[in-house]
Amino acid sequence: MNTTLTKSTARLTALVAATLLALTGCAAAENPEETAPAATQASSITIDDAWVKSAEEGMSAGFGTLVNAGDDDVTVVSAATEVSGMVELHETVENEAGEMVMRQKEGGFVIPAGGTFALEPGANHIMLMGLTTPLKAGDEVTFTLTFSDDSTYEFTAPVKDYTGANENYEGGESGEGMAH
Repeated sequence: MNTTLTKSTARLTALVAATLLALTGCAAAENPEETAPAATQASSITIDDAWVKSAEEGMSAGFGTLVNAGDDDVTVVSAATEVSGMVELHETVENEAGEMVMRQKEGGFVIPAGGTFALEPGANHIMLMGLTTPLKAGDEVTFTLTFSDDSTYEFTAPVKDYTGANENYEGGESGEGMAH
């Protein structure tokens, strides 16, 4: 009788162990999303050739090429940096008088899936208004971009001397008629 009880206990223990192992494997296979972090818009973005225009005071701008390695379009809705009291996403367009003017880009910058979005003098750029410190060639500026899903991407850009692209700002109270 003792041998039968020992065999029964061994079989029951093996059955319980096999059941627990099978249940653990099924739980992991059924919910792989719970273990892998969700992809964000920021996770597919990098920037190439980033730089900032040098300026003693007032306004400046950030440039480069935003690269989207993801399968979906990504929208930059805002940017921030400690060197500026106000940062806007800008486009440069021709106004009714035929002058090239910069203005805030409604809806932000859309970086196409698997594509790029150029930030260039005289075109789309990150506008820095109300500089809190002079930006001298050789300095570096750190930016934080925020995307439509609230994820963020941080990058650092060197400051360079540049004398072109002196468009006027066609905006609200903060910079009416100012040039960068």
